[in-house]
Amino acid sequence: MKRESKKPPPDRSAIMRAVPGRDTSAELKVRRLLRPMAPGYRLHRKDIPGNPDIAFVAAKKAIFVHGCFWHGHDCRRGARMPKTNVDYWRAKIGRNRARDARHLEELTTRGWRALVVWECELADEAALERRLCAFVCD
Repeated sequence: MKRESKKPPPDRSAIMRAVPGRDTSAELKVRRLLRPMAPGYRLHRKDIPGNPDIAFVAAKKAIFVHGCFWHGHDCRRGARMPKTNVDYWRAKIGRNRARDARHLEELTTRGWRALVVWECELADEAALERRLCAFVCD
C-alpha cells in the first residue's frame, strides 16, 4: 500500500510577510479609544525614535502598541514559544526587546514620554481607557 505524501508546509517567509506591521486590530482599538479624548495624534512617525504607532508631537508623547508574542511580554501569550526553531525565536524576541529598550531610552533622552500598550491589555477596555487618559490628558 502506497502512502500519500503530505503537502509541504507553507513558506515561512510568506506567513511572516502576511503579519501586519501597522494598522493592526490592536492599534486600531487604541486609536478608537484615543480619538475622543486626544484627537491630534500622528501615526508611525519615522523621525521619532522607535517609529511609534501613535505620537503627540507637540506634547512629546509616544504610544507603542506591542504584540505580546513579538515583543516578549511576560503574560501567558508572550511567554509561549513556538515548538519549532526555538533558538531562532528566542534570539529574535530578545533582539526585539533590546531594540524596544533602546528606543524608549532614546525617547527619554530627547525629553519624550512613552507608553507601551500590550496586546493583552486590550481585553479590559475600561482600564485601558483610564490608562490612556492618564497618559494623554495630564
